[in-house]
Amino acid sequence: MPIAVFDIDGVVADVRHRVRHVEGRHKNWGRFFDLAAKDTGSPEGISWVHRAAQTLEIVWLTGRPEWLRPVTAHWLATQALPEGQLIMRPDHDYRPARLYKLDQLRQLATREIAVFVDDDPDVITAAAAAGFTASLATWLPRNSALSDAQERAGRT
Repeated sequence: MPIAVFDIDGVVADVRHRVRHVEGRHKNWGRFFDLAAKDTGSPEGISWVHRAAQTLEIVWLTGRPEWLRPVTAHWLATQALPEGQLIMRPDHDYRPARLYKLDQLRQLATREIAVFVDDDPDVITAAAAAGFTASLATWLPRNSALSDAQERAGRT
């Protein structure tokens, strides 16, 4: 069965309540990630996933660190999102999101990837340039601190 690959933060999880912890000069990554369990779901993103799950297997590809797996898996379940493979960034891997996720997409490409959905324009551009069908999630406002966390800090 072909797969649909979805990011979590900014796609199905609304992270705006915790972005303030990584704004400015003094970033509190611990607090930023500690609050992940309190994210609200994005109705539009959740709807996209449920529609895709009717004909595709779901794979979750997130830049969240591996140590956040229990929180992330629990959050996905409480949002009644489809189960699927959960790929998380290895601890201490701080590559830009576009490099990390493109590497993961290439590994997944042994299977047919019908669509990849992410909220990071740089990630989508890299995925599309590599030949993947990529769709930019635009339903949640994107904060510059989150962009910096994904691209420069390689943290999510």
